[in-house]
Amino acid sequence: MLHQKDFKYNGTPIEKAKKALIMVHGRGGFAEDILSVADHLKVEDFALVAPQAYNNSWYPLSFMAPVEQNQPWLDSAIEVLQLLEKELNEKGIASKDIYFFGFSQGACLTLEYVTRNAKKYGGVVAIIGGLIGKQINTGNYITDFEGTKIYIGTSDPDAHVPVERVEQTAAILKNKNAQVELQIHKDGGHAILPAELGKANHFIFGYSGEIDE
Repeated sequence: MLHQKDFKYNGTPIEKAKKALIMVHGRGGFAEDILSVADHLKVEDFALVAPQAYNNSWYPLSFMAPVEQNQPWLDSAIEVLQLLEKELNEKGIASKDIYFFGFSQGACLTLEYVTRNAKKYGGVVAIIGGLIGKQINTGNYITDFEGTKIYIGTSDPDAHVPVERVEQTAAILKNKNAQVELQIHKDGGHAILPAELGKANHFIFGYSGEIDE
């Protein structure tokens, strides 16, 4: 069974929103749970959309397994995000006004999707994630981010996502003309930290008030 079109919505109705935030849950997670993270983000006027993975997982193995071992689920997951972006475009929200937030497996999927489809997006937040594959296949990334801001927060060490892969990912994104902000939190744990939400609000969502560090 592959992923189906199963989108959960919150925030401003898409028909009335000028911006949208796509939120991608991690392994074992639920769309509703990742949507609740938006309570801590400066996205009051955004349409919020979260796809739900079949059986709560986007692909079965580690993101650093050979890509073919995570198929066909990985391709199906990428198609779901492509469908969602297209749906938002068709409802009047341009890609330059579409933002992404992913955590853990959802951060890996988010980074892989936006880098394969690089263009001017509103912004990207990836918490504990990196580009997918035993080795990163840069041949999949042929377009340009055109200055899109991307924030990556991670912990060192992390049981699932080696910091070396995160750093390698950040370098590739910069090479594709993304404005990348990378924060590595010593012993931060496999979690979304208040400091990461604060930095995302400041760097990605344009909040000018005080932020937690």
